[in-house]
This record gives sequence, structure tokens and C-alpha cells, in this order.
Amino acid sequence: MQTIFEKMGGTYRQEGDYLLPNIGVPESPQIGLWGQRRLQYLRTNKNVLYMTMLMSGKLKNHLEEVDKSAEEMFEQLVVQLKAQEGITEVLKANDQLAWVQRMNHIRNRVSEIVYKELIYV
Repeated sequence: MQTIFEKMGGTYRQEGDYLLPNIGVPESPQIGLWGQRRLQYLRTNKNVLYMTMLMSGKLKNHLEEVDKSAEEMFEQLVVQLKAQEGITEVLKANDQLAWVQRMNHIRNRVSEIVYKELIYV
């Protein structure tokens, strides 16, 4: 004879007179800023692609991959442009305002490159 636990399926825990299912919150996608921007772009500009990926279950993996690739590209380009333009810790120590201005300029240029190459395609 089967017990009530076996008939209901899944796993349960007893809380007083009640059986409560052992359930957890589903894992949410681990996407950062770039993945969120790609998601927004797909929703607003590539709706058919967005729906196809969503229905096939490939959207989460795509967003995680784009986010990772974009972050790596961003960091690498910032380092390269810093070296090309001679932005050093010495400049940071001597003239913080100039260092911040030049770094912000580099970050803005690199952001535009990442958008063009990875986000808006």
C-alpha cells in the first residue's frame, strides 16, 4: 500500500498537520548590464528573434554569453586605449581631474564600440 507521500509525487515536509512541498525559487539569469541592454534591444527592435529565442529556451544562454563577451571586450579595449594614450598612475597622482576626463572619454568610446559590435547586431 502506498503512503500519502508516494501518491502525491515530489518531496514534502511536515509542518504541524500540513504537508508542504519542497520547492525553490527558479534560478534567475545571471546577466549584467550588457546582457540587459541586449535584451532591451531584442525586445524593441528584433521582436521575432526575441520571441523565437524565448520560446526555444535559448534566450538566457544568449544573454549570458553576450554579457560575458561584452564585458571582456570592454575591459580589454579600455586597457589597450589607456596604454595607447599614455594614461598612467603618474597622471592620476599628478592631475586627477585630467585623468578622470581622459578615462571617461575612453570608456565612452569603448562603450560605443561594444554597442556596435555586440549589442546592436
